[in-house]
Parts: sequence; structure tokens; C-alpha cells
Amino acid sequence: MQEITLEELLEAGCHFGHQVTRGNPKARDYIFEARDNIHIIDLEKTKKGLEEAGRLIYELSKRNGSLLVLGTKRQAQGIVEEEIKRAKQQVSSKITNRIFYVTNRWIGGTFTNFSEVAKNFKKLKDLTQKLSDEEEKAKYTKKEVGLWQKERQKLELLYGGIADLDKIPDAIYIIDSHLENLAVLEARKMGVTTLGITDTNADPEIIDYPIPANDDATGSIKIITKYIIDAWIEGRQDSVKSEKIKVKNGKGGSESQSSKDSKINPTSRKASRGKGKEASGKGKTRTSKKT
Repeated sequence: MQEITLEELLEAGCHFGHQVTRGNPKARDYIFEARDNIHIIDLEKTKKGLEEAGRLIYELSKRNGSLLVLGTKRQAQGIVEEEIKRAKQQVSSKITNRIFYVTNRWIGGTFTNFSEVAKNFKKLKDLTQKLSDEEEKAKYTKKEVGLWQKERQKLELLYGGIADLDKIPDAIYIIDSHLENLAVLEARKMGVTTLGITDTNADPEIIDYPIPANDDATGSIKIITKYIIDAWIEGRQDSVKSEKIKVKNGKGGSESQSSKDSKINPTSRKASRGKGKEASGKGKTRTSKKT
């Protein structure tokens, strides 16, 4: 996997936290110090958390698991859509569709009431098919067709990035776990592995693979999301290569068997996560206030 440096994280502004008064006490282990009433995040722990999350995504993608990327805040929407598009373009395989995204807003029950929410996926597909069929549209009035179009646009906005989901995903990457608290709770309840950016106002203990970093700056969101998607692409490409080698050697290969193993158990990860504050006196850098 590609190496990421502390300098790159620093230049992207990943180290700027929130004001001290807005800090979450549970995030103190990831805070380097406070300067001018602003928390400064320890970038060594940012790097460690990002690399752990990257390895998780690589293995998940290689086993043909499924990933949902959630980024509804204004700064994240364009970045998420751009990175998902890149992921689907770089791997010419139908398996690439195992990555999904939500950029408008999280619909309550997407995980906990998936069977009902999935009905809207089918409705969106049916409307799209009807509107693309000129013979079918000719059977109805312009007003009726116009209502279809409005309904389809609404459903596309809410479910366009997850319409192909056939089951609850194996993992969810969340940009701003504090803002997307409902999605975090649903994921925990349904056993979906969570990884995401946790700023100093968030609780990192409810995320299986927390990445302590600035979740407001575009540069910070971009560099972290790109690293995660790069890991996904690399895992997918390595999986395709492995399958080709198996076929070439006449051993075949069962995709369905790899799918059975795609679920991730974060229990061991939680058990090994240290709760004490690690001493870090290296890499102090002069910084400015968070904007």
C-alpha cells in the first residue's frame, strides 16, 4: 500500500481540531496539545489510524466485501462522488460495484430496516426503466410522466448511490462520525464494521477503526478519503490478478466462497486498542488556528 507521511497530513491541515470548549473528553488520547484555545491532533496517531483503516479496506476489497462511503457535509460531497467514480473506472470488473456511497443525507433505517428501504431502490429502478421506454411513456399523459420524473429525481437524490445494494454492507467509512451519529448507531446495532474520521468533538470509542483528524477542511477530507479509496482499488486489482492466476493454472476459484469470508470481526481490534495516552514528544510543528 502507498506510504503516507506526516508532512502530507500536516500540509492537508489534518492536525487542526475544534476549540477546547467543544472537545470530547474521550478524544483526549489523540490530542497533542492545545494552542490558542484550539486542540492540535497528534498526527502520528492520525497516520497510525489511517494505515490500520487502509489495511482493513484492502483486505475487505480483496475478499470481495462491500463498502459504503458516507459523506453528507458540503465539503465532503464532491470529494466522495469523485473518488467513487475513480474507483469504478480504475477496475474494469463488475465486482467494483461492491462500493457504494451516500452524499445527500442518511435515511434512518437504511441498516436497521433494510428490507423496507430496499423497496425504494426497486421503485427507483422501475421509474428509471419506464422513463427510458418511449412506448411505455406514450401510454400515459404528460402530467403523469412529469410526476414520474419528479419522483425519480427525489429517489435518485436519496438512494442513487446505494440503489444496487442487495444486502447490508460489510463496512462503512464515515466522514465526521459526530455528525453522522445515527448511521454509527445503526452500524453498531447491525454488526457493520465502522471506520471514519473522528475530530476532537467526536467519541472515537464508538468507531471500530477511528482516524483522528480534521473533518471540516477539504484538504484533510480529500487526503484521507483518497487513501481509503486507493486501498480499495489496490485490493480489488490484486483480487482480479489472483483469480486470473488461478484460472491460468487450472485451479478455478470460487468467488462465492470468498464472499462468505468478507465479514469482518472487529472484536480483536477493539481488544488490542490501548486506552492509555501514548507519550509523544516528537514532530512538534508550529501551527495556526483552525479556519
